[in-house]
Amino acid sequence: MAAFCLPLYTVCLPAIFNMMSDEYLVDCNIDDDEDEDNEEMQLYLSPHPPPPPQFSASSPSITPQPSLASVDIRDPYGVNQHLKVEFSDVLAEPVSAHTYDRVWVYSGIGFESARIWGYRCLTVLCAVPVSLLSGCLLALLACLHIWCVMPCIQVCHTCLPCVRSIWMSVINIFIRPFCESVSRCCTGVYVSLSKD
Repeated sequence: MAAFCLPLYTVCLPAIFNMMSDEYLVDCNIDDDEDEDNEEMQLYLSPHPPPPPQFSASSPSITPQPSLASVDIRDPYGVNQHLKVEFSDVLAEPVSAHTYDRVWVYSGIGFESARIWGYRCLTVLCAVPVSLLSGCLLALLACLHIWCVMPCIQVCHTCLPCVRSIWMSVINIFIRPFCESVSRCCTGVYVSLSKD
């Protein structure tokens, strides 16, 4: 009987663990080197800022863009680091109120499954249309910025020195004498407070 149970145990146990997704497995490493683990986790979780633009007088350099063929790294610049939400970030039981262990575990599995599969189903429906609309919107904004906004700004920068000299002349001729006369009138006014 023992000879029969041992092969059955060695075959069924890995099959059971393979049915469980890696997202629900918890890695429990107990080490005395907590500082090294914290540094490694901070390095792993820290968002990588985009590389600084490089300026050269001879030839303009183009910063490399992330490749769409890379399936593993989908947020290379850490744009959506704030969306890393886990079960413990949303639901947490204090020490004074604990439910049954199985209820807590199944609640975590249900939360993670609903979050992951809900996101996947919504992206199947919405990802392509929203990406097309986002691309069109960004193309429209780029076109407006390049062909409308920046020419208007350059025209304003070109015309501002003339407008500034005219405005300073108007202020010196009309507004400054009026403000000086009002200030001289107000300097002769004294306010005295007395208690009766």
